[in-house]
Amino acid sequence: MTQGDNGEKGPSNVYTADTNQNVMSSLPLEHGCDAWWHWSQCHKSPEVLLYARTALFHPNWSHGTAAVRGSQEINGGLHYWEVQVSQRLFGTAVMFGVCTASARLHADSFVSLVGEDEFGWGLSHKGLIWHNGKWRHYTEPFRENRATTIGVLFDGKRGTLGFYKDAQWLGIAFTGLDAVTEPLYPVISSTAAKTELTLGATRRGWVSLQDRARHALLAALPQPRLLYTLPLPPALRHYLEDDLPPSKNSGRSPFLSLNKQQILSS
Repeated sequence: MTQGDNGEKGPSNVYTADTNQNVMSSLPLEHGCDAWWHWSQCHKSPEVLLYARTALFHPNWSHGTAAVRGSQEINGGLHYWEVQVSQRLFGTAVMFGVCTASARLHADSFVSLVGEDEFGWGLSHKGLIWHNGKWRHYTEPFRENRATTIGVLFDGKRGTLGFYKDAQWLGIAFTGLDAVTEPLYPVISSTAAKTELTLGATRRGWVSLQDRARHALLAALPQPRLLYTLPLPPALRHYLEDDLPPSKNSGRSPFLSLNKQQILSS
């Protein structure tokens, strides 16, 4: 039996698909670096509440479908992120994937929102993948009311999107995303009331040798604020600022909004 979107019992739905048994022994992009993005306060359904790295969907009662997207675009790069799913896993669709800025983030009905049109590519907890309003079997449906971790691997150069479930590689789900010209963002959605989806590891590959050198330089600083004590050209300092770690509260670097003279004198 499955449950409706507010937790009530509903008719059973059975899907079958083959599952690849490859289990990862280490985190994808282990030799990359952390990616400093978060769920966006500006690009979400009003039915999503954000606190720290957790998105709470339909905190009272579900009347439709809600989504939230990531704060940074991921086109062209190699990215991996994990979403930890609470035990409240049921309903029409809890989804994970990517979308463009044209994708809607709210619907007043219970739908598979990520992939309902050409602006999204998503995996549903029913084991189906969606794009352009069409679905196909991809993996076995997730066990309802059981906590799980979904890993998403996006290769912008090859244009592929694939998924892990509890460290098990499920295979490539989508190809051709390198042809997408609009910015792409991570996205999650849910129809189920009181679903909690928490952003776990966020990793990215190196874009260039310069990118790797930037990360190594910042990692060598005892404190990020020491960046402003270095005699650097403004353009180089701005480039380094873009990779500063976020604050615990805002998801952004706290140093970018402070007066540099105050930092230097502290």
